[in-house]
Amino acid sequence: MSVEAIMHTEFPEGYTVFFGADGKVIMTPQSLEHSSTIRSMQIDTLALGRHAKVTSDVYIDFPADENSAPDLAILREDAEKQGKRYSFEDVLLIAEVVSVSSARKDYDDCTAKYGRYGIPVYLVVDPYAAEVVVHTRPTGTGYIAAHTHQYGTGKLPIDLADGRTFTLDLDELPRPEPETGVR
Repeated sequence: MSVEAIMHTEFPEGYTVFFGADGKVIMTPQSLEHSSTIRSMQIDTLALGRHAKVTSDVYIDFPADENSAPDLAILREDAEKQGKRYSFEDVLLIAEVVSVSSARKDYDDCTAKYGRYGIPVYLVVDPYAAEVVVHTRPTGTGYIAAHTHQYGTGKLPIDLADGRTFTLDLDELPRPEPETGVR
């Protein structure tokens, strides 16, 4: 897609649009639950230090042009950009927040992909099911271990490969608000 075409394209309301270097246009739905959940996880990462390398919706280079912009990624403290981006080899944890249209991708496709590339911890954070699935022990096809934790069950310490611990506060993850009258 040319720059001219992009400038004159109206993208649907409620979507975040990413433009890949290879010309791909990626649209992901954004909802209040999605945004609030990412913000809540970002707040929890502050315990790792104000200057910890944490990204949100930032491209990370993976082999074979399978680049990703995860909802949240925690990187090694000594991670350095290779060109304009960090490498998948710098990633300690990736979290994807499920939206109504992304459930299959987050639960299945991303689990296989992140496991294949050896991401040590992959979280599927699902505000609609009020659960977090923690995947560990990556393999060539996914992960060996997956543990489900319900929202509202306290603090969840997650060991990172560099010896630090990321603690996710399951009591603070936002739940979808019930829909009220249509305006």
